[in-house]
Amino acid sequence: AFSATDIWVNWHQIPALQVKVGQYKAPFGLEQLTPDTSLLTIERTLPTGAITPDRQIGAELWGKPFTSIWPEQKDLLTYYAGIFNGNGRNITVNDNNNFMFVGRLELQPFKGKIAGQKSFLKLGGDVLNSRDEQGVNISQSSNLLVNDDGSLSPFVLPSADQRTAWSVDAWLEVGPFDLIGEYLQERVQDRTVNGVPPEFANFTTDGFYVTGAYFLIPKKLQAVVQWQYLNPGQKGNDGLYSILGGLNYYIHGDDLKLMVNYIHTWSDFRQANPEFGEDQFDEVIGRVQLMF
Repeated sequence: AFSATDIWVNWHQIPALQVKVGQYKAPFGLEQLTPDTSLLTIERTLPTGAITPDRQIGAELWGKPFTSIWPEQKDLLTYYAGIFNGNGRNITVNDNNNFMFVGRLELQPFKGKIAGQKSFLKLGGDVLNSRDEQGVNISQSSNLLVNDDGSLSPFVLPSADQRTAWSVDAWLEVGPFDLIGEYLQERVQDRTVNGVPPEFANFTTDGFYVTGAYFLIPKKLQAVVQWQYLNPGQKGNDGLYSILGGLNYYIHGDDLKLMVNYIHTWSDFRQANPEFGEDQFDEVIGRVQLMF
């Protein structure tokens, strides 16, 4: 069966006021919005997967206000304001009469040279609000629900909810060095519909990651380290921590590259409840990326 990923049209006659309609990623989360092929790590982080929305059917206004009036600083400010179904990709019918509202601001306060190296600083912030019905998966990008054994799985709502999420991010690049960080938080509250009582307790999920990367060989061999944390907020001591080390070898930029990551993860829940198994996990993953 046919399954669409991105299908959209964008009216761009006015750079400061563009209109985008179709199915695409809602503008929330730096790591989520970064294309898979441009990520410094093979997989996205746990907090990004738990909190950020996936592709949605919707419409947004977006633009770069300084494109015409200050062309050399066209990337100084970018804004996005969208309205979406909120119930995930390839679902053409909304789950109710409400919508998911998403907004994002991006600021590039500096672009120039530091110590003779091309450099930039980018800052971003997002906000999201949605009212969802029973059966909607609110962790569309990955996993959020904490199971009885401490493992994670997609969070499909047992009853209606209202959720609000926000995030902030920063990206500093100085020559061969990159430093990227993002913090995300989501509040999920139960909601009574037609007298049906809620079937889950309110909770707040939050998490962050910090990624550092450095080209050991300019434009060819890149070392990457990352620290991430996710607090699902559904059980006592259910936090997850991961540290990552990796290498990226760019044969022909992002078009042809090799990636390898080692990830070590700690589970607070498993440490407090050893009867459910090991509380530390190791993973080695690799990727061969070819684009044409």
